[in-house]
Amino acid sequence: MLKHSNRRQFLKATSWGSAAALGGGFGFLSNLPPVSADDAVLDRSLVQFGDQIEPLVRLIEDTPRDNLLEQVAARIHRGTSYPEVLAALLLAGVRNVQPYPAVGFKFHAVLCINSCHLASLHGPDEDRWLPIFWAIDHFKSSQADEVERGGWRMPSVNESLVPTAEHARAQFVDAMDRWDLELADVATTGLVRTASATDVFNLFAGYAARDFRSIGHKAIYLANAWRTLQVIGWEYAEPVFRSLSAAMLNHEGDPNPAESDLDADRPWREHVELVNNIPAAWLDTGDSYASGVELVATLRSGSASDAARKAVDMLAAGANAQSIWDGVFLGAGEVLMRQPGIVGLHGLTTANAVHYLWQNAQDESLRKQLLLQACSFDALFREAAANRGELRMLTLDDIVPAEETSTGPEAIEAILADISGQPMQAAGKLLAYLYAGGDAHEFLDAARLLVFLKGNDAHDYKFASAVLEDFEHVSPEVRALFMATAAFQLNGSGARDNGLVERTRAALGG
Repeated sequence: MLKHSNRRQFLKATSWGSAAALGGGFGFLSNLPPVSADDAVLDRSLVQFGDQIEPLVRLIEDTPRDNLLEQVAARIHRGTSYPEVLAALLLAGVRNVQPYPAVGFKFHAVLCINSCHLASLHGPDEDRWLPIFWAIDHFKSSQADEVERGGWRMPSVNESLVPTAEHARAQFVDAMDRWDLELADVATTGLVRTASATDVFNLFAGYAARDFRSIGHKAIYLANAWRTLQVIGWEYAEPVFRSLSAAMLNHEGDPNPAESDLDADRPWREHVELVNNIPAAWLDTGDSYASGVELVATLRSGSASDAARKAVDMLAAGANAQSIWDGVFLGAGEVLMRQPGIVGLHGLTTANAVHYLWQNAQDESLRKQLLLQACSFDALFREAAANRGELRMLTLDDIVPAEETSTGPEAIEAILADISGQPMQAAGKLLAYLYAGGDAHEFLDAARLLVFLKGNDAHDYKFASAVLEDFEHVSPEVRALFMATAAFQLNGSGARDNGLVERTRAALGG
């Protein structure tokens, strides 16, 4: 984090001092009347939550958007904890926003919750609530969208069909393999009620990245939901995993993938056999930096199959898994350089999610398959970007360190100012700053503050949280280069403050 004096000067120089003001206490809200939904009648056809959290969930669901942040702030002032607010927000999302037929769009109200939590976790104390309040407000937008589309809400489970512990696992695997939505719902319920949390995660990890539909959102959902549950508690897992299983079975109008051979499913199926060619020492040999750059050359033009086979060849020749991940992250960053926007940023957020699944999966064959799928996804994201529009003729080699060698706050100010309109120049300045020994975490903290103040979209939080976290996931030799690619998507200091900042100023200063 910025040293105290430097950070104060930095905030003042860039007109961000408002962040500290926004983080003031909520004492002015103490006179607001308490809000409780305990005496209201709950629709028993809907999935229900425990008595302790249900009133807070219903407060988020039922309070109009233009008054919700003040009502939540009043609850916090009276003692409601951060994990309780986070839990209620996630549960409101899964009960009110349908995860299919497309895992994205309005469903970002759920997908971005962990990203907002990570931003909050790493932010300065005085700004800690801003990302969570942003996510609460964003939920109300998605909830309204869902109402306009027909008003879906998660129903209660059919208890008569929930399998016993003896049969839950087999029924879940069968439902997912056959892409059977109704069977998966009850099987997931039985599984979550009877299996360990670790077993549930590992079973889901085998399906989260198996296809390239929804541009990575299935893997993103599992990684983010699992991580949020680590904070709020496993007792809230059942509705979350019911929503997850439905999201993973989305096939976007395609015929049943279990009965078809479709492009979106083919790489994962190819990898089942390909993993057998990965050597036993795949985790702990090789030169990460050199091998990672070598993989990027294939990712630049090769197919999904080419990318996976190149990774296997590299591992067989003595590279290690870290070198492959270096290539995946750098390759995704290069696609973003060539076409900033929705496809490129999802290449990086998906790499982050699949890497998280890879880190936490227990089965070695599954881990190998996830690694190869990450390579194939890079190639598929490049193809998807090309289908969307022209890819600029840029490579990582085109990021040239600027001549400036300052490592002080003024260098960070200049980088973030250039991000708003001259991302290539910003990338060069960031590369020079890091090569000269600039404190990477001071830059990360400053970039994160800009998301708090300038972020207007769920993707701003998703991208920033993923790429700032992945700075630690690439080898030290390529961290500066990887982070330089983020300049093509991060929020710049020239952008306007978001609506939430203005609303919060009004609320706290009223």
